Amino acid sequence: MLKLYSESPKHYVAVDCIIFGYDITDKELKLLLIKRSFDPAKGKWSLSGGFVEENEDIDSAATRVLGTLTGLSDLFMEQLGTYGSVDRDPGARVISVAYYSLIGIHEINTEKQEQNGAHWRSISAIPALIFDHDKMVKAALAELLHKVKTQPVGFELLPEKFTLVQLQELYEAVYQRKIDKRNFRKKILSMNLLEKLDEKEKQTSKKGAYYYRFNEEKYKAFKRNGFFFNLDVN
Repeated sequence: MLKLYSESPKHYVAVDCIIFGYDITDKELKLLLIKRSFDPAKGKWSLSGGFVEENEDIDSAATRVLGTLTGLSDLFMEQLGTYGSVDRDPGARVISVAYYSLIGIHEINTEKQEQNGAHWRSISAIPALIFDHDKMVKAALAELLHKVKTQPVGFELLPEKFTLVQLQELYEAVYQRKIDKRNFRKKILSMNLLEKLDEKEKQTSKKGAYYYRFNEEKYKAFKRNGFFFNLDVN
C-alpha cells in the first residue's frame, strides 16, 4: 500500500435508502422506515441503510439494502446525493450516499418487511428521524416532485393496471394538492402512452371505470424522437 494511503485517515462509507410507496387504498404517498436496533440512537426512527462492503460498489450496496428490506429486485432507484458532515453520525466518521426508490406497496414482501421491523408512514406524518435523515427525505421529496412532472416514474408506484381516477389520486398524493380532473385527463391521454383495457374496476362504482396500462415501449420510442413527458397540471 502506498504510504500516502496508509497515513491518511480512514472513514466509513454507508448507503441510506429513501423508499417511497403509494397506498392505493389510503390514497397516500408513504415512506418505509425502521426502528434502529443498535446504538447510537437505538429505538429511534431511521431510514434503511448499511455500510458498503469491502468488495462491493456503492450502487450494489444500495441494491442489497433494498432487496433485503423489500424482497424485491429491479426497482426504480436513483442516487440522490452524498452526506458527509463531520458530526452527522455520533458513532464514527461516516460518509453516506443516499438513494431514493419507488415501489408499489402491493408488491413488497410483507414477511421481509416484518422481519426487518419496517413500517410505512405517511409523508404527511413522518416522525423525527435520526442524524440527517430528515434532510435526505426532504431532498428526495423535492426530487420526486420534479421527476413525476417530467418523467413517467409515477407508474412505478401503481399496479400494472389502474383507472384514471387512481392515476390522478397518485399524482395528487405526490403533489400534496388537488388537481383539476378535466385538465389532468386531457393532458395524460393526449400523450398517447396509456392503453385502455376492456376490463373495468367496479368496486368503487356501479358503472365501473375502465382500467388502463402504461406502455413503456411506446414511451421509449417517443422519447427517442424527442418527446417530452409533462404532467405539470393545475
